[in-house]
Amino acid sequence: MRADRLVSLVLLLRRRGRLTADVLAHELEVSTRTVLRDIDALSAAGVPVYAERGRHGGFALLPGFRTELTGLNHDEALALLTTGPAFGLGPALASAMRKVADALPETHLATAGRFLVEPETDLLSRRWAAEEVDHPTMAEVRRAVLGGRRLRLHYAATGQEPQWRTVDPIGLVTVRDRGYLLATRAGADRTYRLSRVLAAEELPEPAERPGEVDLDRIWRQRCAGFLADGHLTARVRVRPVRREDLLGTAVAVRAEEPGPDGWLRFEVTYQDAWHAEWALWQLGTDAEALAPQSLRTALRERAMAIADRYSSPGG
Repeated sequence: MRADRLVSLVLLLRRRGRLTADVLAHELEVSTRTVLRDIDALSAAGVPVYAERGRHGGFALLPGFRTELTGLNHDEALALLTTGPAFGLGPALASAMRKVADALPETHLATAGRFLVEPETDLLSRRWAAEEVDHPTMAEVRRAVLGGRRLRLHYAATGQEPQWRTVDPIGLVTVRDRGYLLATRAGADRTYRLSRVLAAEELPEPAERPGEVDLDRIWRQRCAGFLADGHLTARVRVRPVRREDLLGTAVAVRAEEPGPDGWLRFEVTYQDAWHAEWALWQLGTDAEALAPQSLRTALRERAMAIADRYSSPGG
């Protein structure tokens, strides 16, 4: 509906500042012409949106402009902000939550800032199945995040036995039906997947954390750190019939586009060089590493070693 699109346009400008018509069109999944018509409609309705010319221009709202939300008290708004199993929400509810968070009074913005719904940056960049989180456990985590208390977690990290650990919770992030707790432990940054939290206990002592946070910035930083921490990013082309096989082995899929030869081209991230070599070797001649050159060299040397091994009759 157009009314909902106009609200979304205003919220995009409120949250991200100046944006070009092309960016707004991409975010709202409409044409640039539709965006320009919507901008005119907002201006006619008294919304202080203005255009800036030049290479770094775009559309923006006058500083201080806020939308208003009536009929909800703070506790009701908070209930919307923290609803949903595993803090994982459908697109419609996620959109509603952004509107609620944007419209909360100034006195409650610190509370809203502890929740981030569907950020643009994604650790994995591809959809996974939704994960379930025990409701009492999730409620305990939420109480600690909102109350600014330390949290004791019984957490099952990948490939490890579950262990108890005490953390200082910073905020909650939900992205593509997966929930994450952003925290620090002994001063070090930690990101915990909520589906791996087996039990949680809010502790009486206050958490050591800043009074205000920019979860979107923190999440972007942690995503960048995750992908840069020893990982290898490669450009690959693959036959369409092996697409799912490629996706199933990659840590992250950063880009996908069709190639002129009928094959698909990807930018994918692997745990390390050995993982990339192993994963692409499984695809045989149905895939080709285009970059980096070190990966191409490793695959060629492996193929030559196999060919040499079988170049003479077996004894």
